[in-house]
Amino acid sequence: MYVNVAVLKEKQPNEGRVALVPSLVPKLTKLGARLHMETGAADAIRVPAAAYGDVVFMDDRTAMVADADVVLCVQPPALAVVDAMKPGSILICFVYAANEPELVKRMLARGITCFAMERIPRISRAQAMDALSSQSALAGYYAVALGMTHMTRVLPKITSAAGVIGPAKALVMGLGVAGLEAVATVHRLGAVVEGYDVRPETREQALSLGATFVDTGVDATGKGGYARALTAEEKTKVDAALTKHIQASDLIVTTAAIPGKASPKLISKAQVAGMKSGAVIVDLSAEGGGNCEMTQPGETIRVGDVTIVAPLNVPSLLGTDASELYAKNQFNLLALMLKDNVITINWSDEILAKTALTHDGKLCDTPKQAKAA
Repeated sequence: MYVNVAVLKEKQPNEGRVALVPSLVPKLTKLGARLHMETGAADAIRVPAAAYGDVVFMDDRTAMVADADVVLCVQPPALAVVDAMKPGSILICFVYAANEPELVKRMLARGITCFAMERIPRISRAQAMDALSSQSALAGYYAVALGMTHMTRVLPKITSAAGVIGPAKALVMGLGVAGLEAVATVHRLGAVVEGYDVRPETREQALSLGATFVDTGVDATGKGGYARALTAEEKTKVDAALTKHIQASDLIVTTAAIPGKASPKLISKAQVAGMKSGAVIVDLSAEGGGNCEMTQPGETIRVGDVTIVAPLNVPSLLGTDASELYAKNQFNLLALMLKDNVITINWSDEILAKTALTHDGKLCDTPKQAKAA
């Protein structure tokens, strides 16, 4: 007895991750998995097939998934993949169902049990499976690196015989996982850093990482500790308080994102117009339209003397480490079901119950997970 596990090669543009890394092969095999990967699945992270040991590589993805009990991938697979999967099999990946209505429809029709990685509950026991957090941490780090490549000055204070330059001033807007990693990174690099979030309880986290917290006098903490939408009056008050900090900054990293929804606008055209010459904004929320009114998702633009960088799928730019973390997240989730060569889903387990998107031809309850990345 064994469980057939198939790993797809990612086909979406700009996706450089893979759902299985060599270090996890013996662990999955020990649990009872027989592993198959689509040929070239790890090419993006430059790992040769030989590094995967006993994994069987297949050119025909349709044949591979047709015999699979579990299919692993990063992005939502093509409809043809779901159509080829056998009824009752399991799919584990990011889905964002609101953006994939036809995919969800096909999974329901095929009786596919889908565990959507973005639905992992934010509870302590699920931290090792929380792919949103693991990927966001990498994005927060890389945002600072992207910003540095577009800045015309250095981040730290540097003393030379010719004089002293720096330090630069940085502002991180949105203190979720990505934002806090950006704060920590820019602080380590020697800049003077400020952090802002509509949730005042993030103050202590910002301070612990070396930032000064920007207090606007508005508490927008919603249910469960998540941020709620600001009223018109609150937004006016917040904008007035933030403007001087935005326009004093050399580097701004924005990270406020709501999975499956439009990103809130944190920086207006008027605020950009008053920013310092040479300042850089790195907008990590480009997938949702961006946190800056002038952001063009996927593009790097100049607005006057300000550069706005709006990359898409930032974790994929660090494909090797992103794959390592994501694969471990998936392994830890799969390990809740795969034991002694058998898949058993315990629906009383909060993690499995809340992560499930579809099962047995029915749509599972949708958890509320609107939190800044």
